[in-house]
Amino acid sequence: MKIDWEALGSVFGVSLSATVALVALFTLGLMGLSKHEAATEQGGAATLARSGAYACFALCTAAVTYGIYLIVA
Repeated sequence: MKIDWEALGSVFGVSLSATVALVALFTLGLMGLSKHEAATEQGGAATLARSGAYACFALCTAAVTYGIYLIVA
């Protein structure tokens, strides 16, 4: 049996980068929600923080849904 190390490394690299990107998006969403709460108390731009957080969560949901689609289909 021969292992294709180049393909294995490619899969590892793409998986690692996708995981880091997904975690970063989720973290930005959580930070946006916390900024929304702080901005609400201080009277700042709460709508922009909430919209950005929801956009990050929507992108996370889209990425996870696409991953499940690739596995199932």
